[in-house]
Amino acid sequence: MQIKENFPLRLYNTFGIDAKARYFSTFTNEDELYELTTHDSPKESLRTRLTTFILGGGSNILLVKDFDGLVLKNEVKGIELVHEDPEYVYVKAGAGENWHQFVLHCLAHNWAGVENLSLIPGNVGAAPIQNIGAYGVELDDVFWNLEAFHLFDKKRYTFTRVDCEFSYRDSIFKSKYKNEFAILSVTLQLKKHPVYHTSYGSLNEELEKMGAKTLSIKAISQAVINIRSSKLPDPKEIPNAGSFFKNPEVPIAKHEELKSQFPDIVAFPLTKLSVKLSAGWMIEQCGWKGYRKGDAGCHAKQGLVLVNYGKATGKEVYDLSEQILQSVKNKFGVILEREVNVI
Repeated sequence: MQIKENFPLRLYNTFGIDAKARYFSTFTNEDELYELTTHDSPKESLRTRLTTFILGGGSNILLVKDFDGLVLKNEVKGIELVHEDPEYVYVKAGAGENWHQFVLHCLAHNWAGVENLSLIPGNVGAAPIQNIGAYGVELDDVFWNLEAFHLFDKKRYTFTRVDCEFSYRDSIFKSKYKNEFAILSVTLQLKKHPVYHTSYGSLNEELEKMGAKTLSIKAISQAVINIRSSKLPDPKEIPNAGSFFKNPEVPIAKHEELKSQFPDIVAFPLTKLSVKLSAGWMIEQCGWKGYRKGDAGCHAKQGLVLVNYGKATGKEVYDLSEQILQSVKNKFGVILEREVNVI
């Protein structure tokens, strides 16, 4: 293992932001992580007093400045079937595995449950932190447990679904335990006999367009891939971090008030007391879709996606997000929350 200084991170974040880490290294297992976070010499002791950031696929972060600390890139790999019963398989994946490649691995083995989560960027380790979700399915629905290394007491812990305190694009690792753990592996409980989720959004419409006469997890996955590819820019072509904002949850009364003013407002029922509003629709109504200032802008097909057209700085993208937040608040009285983690 080699710790590098003043390491460029542009190739390690999908926004393509040109920022540097004061220190940078990679780890492939728990022993290497332990060694990297446990030091004795005066210089190394200084390093441990700096903030440590665990980097996965870099697909959900915005670097607004150089990182004055230690960046450790998670490269823990491996996929294994650890247990099965008549109904389920329990599949364990290293946190450094690419999420979409893991989904494809599951599809190849006819393990059902993650097909709706196809083509979500990032690595397996970030999935529970963010409680990723798409087209009516969240990681929470298939999660079994995870193993994580505590960066301060140097011990490995196992977290169950309850322990993780999942909610919409959130978990205990984004709040109480933020920046305290490095996830090593994630185990999912996947079905041998699939239950299809096709009612969300335009999924059924895409399946019909594909001519999928018989439902299958592979057909659903392909439909999701088609929809996502048509709406969201490929970070390799136009650097971005996917949906920049969460869809806000509001009380029924607030939704009714907005609907009286904006009859076409897009919303999704959540509970008897609340609904989820479409952040993308509100952003578009505020005129941001296709907006560009310098190299920072909103994608031409989806205002929810902020993009870097070339050499935008993290601060320029952040400032644009601030303007969007303010305009949505002014027009709709709704406060958006960033889904992307600002570093």
